[in-house]
Amino acid sequence: MLMNALLSVSDKTGLVEFARALHAIGFKLISTGGTAKLLEDNGLPVTEVAEVTHFPEMLDGRVKTLHPKVHGGLLARRELLAHMSALKEHGIDTIDLLVVNLYPFEATVAKAGCTLEDAIENIDIGGPAMVRSAAKNWKDVAVLTDPEQYGQILPELTAGKGKLSDKTRFGLAVAAFNRISNYDAAISDYLSAIDPGAGGEGGVPVRGLFPAQSNGRFVKIQDLRYGENSHQQAALYRDLYPAPGSLVTAKQLQGKELSYNNIADADAAWECVKSFDAPACVIVKHANPCGVAVGKDALQAYGKAFQTDPTSAFGGIIAFNRPVDLATAEAVNKQFVEVLMAPGYSPEALAVFQATKAKQNVRILQIALPKGGATDWDNGRNAMDVKRVGSGLLIQTADNHELAAADLKVVTKKQPTPQQIEDLLFAWKVAKYVKSNAIVFCAGGMTLGVGAGQMSRLDSARIASIKAEHAGLSLKGSAVASDAFFPFRDGLDVVIDHGASCVIQPGGSMRDQEVIDAADERGVAMVFSGVRHFRH
Repeated sequence: MLMNALLSVSDKTGLVEFARALHAIGFKLISTGGTAKLLEDNGLPVTEVAEVTHFPEMLDGRVKTLHPKVHGGLLARRELLAHMSALKEHGIDTIDLLVVNLYPFEATVAKAGCTLEDAIENIDIGGPAMVRSAAKNWKDVAVLTDPEQYGQILPELTAGKGKLSDKTRFGLAVAAFNRISNYDAAISDYLSAIDPGAGGEGGVPVRGLFPAQSNGRFVKIQDLRYGENSHQQAALYRDLYPAPGSLVTAKQLQGKELSYNNIADADAAWECVKSFDAPACVIVKHANPCGVAVGKDALQAYGKAFQTDPTSAFGGIIAFNRPVDLATAEAVNKQFVEVLMAPGYSPEALAVFQATKAKQNVRILQIALPKGGATDWDNGRNAMDVKRVGSGLLIQTADNHELAAADLKVVTKKQPTPQQIEDLLFAWKVAKYVKSNAIVFCAGGMTLGVGAGQMSRLDSARIASIKAEHAGLSLKGSAVASDAFFPFRDGLDVVIDHGASCVIQPGGSMRDQEVIDAADERGVAMVFSGVRHFRH
């Protein structure tokens, strides 16, 4: 029985080779426009769709496959006599294989200067219609929507002389419906973010940050053993197009399967450590940094970070922004660690964790650092943050603010020294990743005490000082970061009482002057950042 394959693609990667293989198997090739020309130019026999439908392409190619002789051939159920009789009556041949990828809408609207007209013209109509028809009739029709699928199915297609298993066809159908869903979501996101009355230059529309309808597009990576607690179920998903250098791009080199809490803590550690340019180490416990430090190398950074809070570091998540060498691995190996992350590992370092059965369970992740650049994507960061609330979502731009020394406003009579400025910026960077209310004592490129997640800023300050005392670290002359302003002078007095010599805070309180006067009275330097870093 003659087999028919309809090919109509925008992305022609690998198409000629695949079409040649189809022809060799015995498929009759049917195609449209530029796809047909490409096949003809490469010596393949091809029948134009217009010859099948007996109707010419029209409206600049907008109408070519929207025809009963196409959709009838795709939708007819072979096991139903009535369907097959209808095809015979109307002279319609079945289509057994459909190869379609869609107009590049996503790539078009991603280009700078894309006009609304360009966007609209790249909305595919006939392609999605054919894909839906073929995917609905998956028991009889195989549908391919991605060039990567060609090589995946070709061995089975060849061995089966044109036939594919139900499992393969169903998998292709699911992938096809997913592609259509993502395509439609991209169109919806784009169009519903446009304000047609906002003008725009040269036909380029003004796009809002928050579309009228938000369409999440995520792909499941894996099911997890359980969620935050053992009675909850969970799975890990990634963005459809994950940013290079983000956690979901990690490669697990060894260890047990990651848990829900492992992943949440690992994300906090990785986001924090990659924000430093110098060699850095971040140790996280229950989503809060309990030790952060920079050093001349990974080993020194780890030693300083671990010194902050050895108790909390037990069973923690450790992240480096430099490759882990033998000496660093041997130091880390002395403690119980759940997850270790770094851009790379020497063979000797990996051997350290594989030497004993207990350490073979350590989850070791390798993540390439983002290349860096002007966009959140370039820096491996989310552009948006999402929080689930009852039957809804809170969506906001991600807190990707970077503070520079030039941004600081000195508000006290006492001026901070260059070293204090360095310590204050370090403390501020750490505070950004600590749950509110956050108080962070730092000096010499390391955390000395971290107070996190308390209802009172005073309590966070006290807890930070207690942790420093337990670790045997002096807070004398330290720099302190507060993620939000001091509403009264009492919080400032507490950190000064414990040894702070300089403070960074956002400012913006009605009682700012009272706090500034207190700093002058106590003889400490204080700078305002002008921004806060609440992290709930």
